[in-house]
Amino acid sequence: MPDIHLKVARGELILGGQKSGKSRRAEALAQSWLKASKTHHAVLLVTARAGDDEMRQRIERHQTDRARRLAGLTTVEEPLALAESIQAYSRAQTLVLVDCLTLWLTNQLMPVAPQAPAGDVSQPGIRIAALALALQSAPGPVVLVSNEIGLGVVPMGCEVRGFVDALGQLNQAVAAVCERVTLMVAGLPMILKEPTWRKS
Repeated sequence: MPDIHLKVARGELILGGQKSGKSRRAEALAQSWLKASKTHHAVLLVTARAGDDEMRQRIERHQTDRARRLAGLTTVEEPLALAESIQAYSRAQTLVLVDCLTLWLTNQLMPVAPQAPAGDVSQPGIRIAALALALQSAPGPVVLVSNEIGLGVVPMGCEVRGFVDALGQLNQAVAAVCERVTLMVAGLPMILKEPTWRKS
């Protein structure tokens, strides 16, 4: 990935498809932040849940790879209370990295546990509004990773269409309060929204 636009913004939403380079860019920003000052810290809020063996192995692989690349990153598992965790961990000298919003929304609306009640995919607004408010009030930089899944074939199932709509609403709400929005395509960043200090 080209080493451009790696100055950490007040908030950055990184969008893209699967294996587009979203997490790598987020980690590069965290690494840049940590290297900028000895007083800087970084906290990763991971939202993935191990619902099956394949997902468990995937999570373990990500943990191993990330530990090798970013030794100074503190990892916190937070599948549900994302707004509260951002408020708890954000500090002026601490970058909070969220990976990812798509799984967070999945956890909210489509719980892994069969006995857990599913959320109403038509009414995700309260959770999204709380997250946007937490981002606006965060004293330190926040980097968020999310999938862009609305560019392909329209899903057939009602529940899946509802989820695609809810994720689109979530991405729009987060993009509105972030200084920078980046779309990753084939490992390359396409800047959709820039902070004013980049334009001057």
